[in-house]
Amino acid sequence: MKSPKILVFAGSSRTGALSGKLAALAAKELAVADAEVTRISLADYPMPIYNGDLEKEKGIPENAVRLAHLIAAQQGVFIATPEYNNSLPPLLKNAIDWVSRNKSGPNGIPYRNKVYGIGSTSDGLIGGARALIDLRRVVLTAVGAILIPEKIEISRAQEAFDESGELVAEPPAKLLKALCRHLVDLSRRLAD
Repeated sequence: MKSPKILVFAGSSRTGALSGKLAALAAKELAVADAEVTRISLADYPMPIYNGDLEKEKGIPENAVRLAHLIAAQQGVFIATPEYNNSLPPLLKNAIDWVSRNKSGPNGIPYRNKVYGIGSTSDGLIGGARALIDLRRVVLTAVGAILIPEKIEISRAQEAFDESGELVAEPPAKLLKALCRHLVDLSRRLAD
């Protein structure tokens, strides 16, 4: 069976971001589960704040087109988001907003019908659960995701990772492994 291609990124580009640690660990687990993993930083895809007038005047930014085409080349995507003010960070929401405006491609909308896994980090006690509620809604509607039911919420994330980037506690580590295996299995069906 063919190894599925899975894109991994965090919703924060801050140095040392906890969502970046979750994205790195997910990328590792996905590779162990036999995925061909591409990990990116949204910092490498700078885009202006979405504005309909700007889109009308200048079109979709090249980085939004590049990101949409990168997603289109995958079978799966894993997004790790921090929680900002009980919701998604603006960097992540803006990237999704711009990507969703790309309606061109040889088979219509190129980024739709990809399998998504999602996770969150927070220094609070509920692990970014509110951000995941919004991320779930956004990826289902904006990019037409096939969303796996498992999700991972890392609470008190500043204490959740050891020096090597592994999760300290066994329950979230097992959950991440299971989530990644499910993401690979469903993505593989798209690859075959």
